[in-house]
Amino acid sequence: MSIFSSDALKGEHALVSGATGGIGAATAKVLVEMGAAVTITGRNKEKLQKLADEIQHKHPEAKLCKQTADLRVDADREKLLKTAEQTCGSITLLVNSAGAAGGNTVDKLTREDMEKIMDLNYTSTVLLTQQVYQKMVQLKRGAIVNVSSLSGLRGTYGNTAYAASKFALIGFTHAMAVEAIAHGIRVNAVCPGWVDTKMGQQSVQRKAERSGSSVEALLEASIPSGRMSEPEEIANTIAFLLTDAARNIIGESVKISGGTVLR
Repeated sequence: MSIFSSDALKGEHALVSGATGGIGAATAKVLVEMGAAVTITGRNKEKLQKLADEIQHKHPEAKLCKQTADLRVDADREKLLKTAEQTCGSITLLVNSAGAAGGNTVDKLTREDMEKIMDLNYTSTVLLTQQVYQKMVQLKRGAIVNVSSLSGLRGTYGNTAYAASKFALIGFTHAMAVEAIAHGIRVNAVCPGWVDTKMGQQSVQRKAERSGSSVEALLEASIPSGRMSEPEEIANTIAFLLTDAARNIIGESVKISGGTVLR
């Protein structure tokens, strides 16, 4: 059930990266329900097609573009943007949801670990945003939401490389927001805690094993709400930040954690 009007984003074209992940997929579905034309992208061709099929089955009238891309590759980004614009017109909304977990404790980190995670979670996001932003400046409007993490606001055990990449994304969000608003473009970030996706479940399981507790006991002890967030809850927050209702929310890092930050 959508909490937004079916025409809340009518006339907008949203690009959602990382659409083959739980948060990206949920966001794409919500934005379609809000009337936006949506371009979905990810590295997994089969997952991307499955998502496109789900959306088109439920919303046969939806204006949808799909394009497989590895955002670390310059040619893939170029092809993605060209296909998106040819299919759905100028991009006015951008959701940077692509990324990956990983890393180790500091004593076991390798240069390869650090460079891979930073490239996936930060550098490729900045490069894609840069290309989309240049067109938004010409339009003198737009909204961008970067999917960071609570790990972009605080450090946790064995999470150095991932946290560093997400902290970088927050810094990018803040700095770009100051520049972009002069052109009528808003930039914000969301910072989810544990989310009920494959990546979130694996993270919880690793911490439970390290602490010698069950997943259930860990969630109860760590999260005041007693549960992980659902991907749709993150998607709804992203969607709100993309609407005119959030037109004076600029450079914020919105936490969605069930109260985790309070413990």
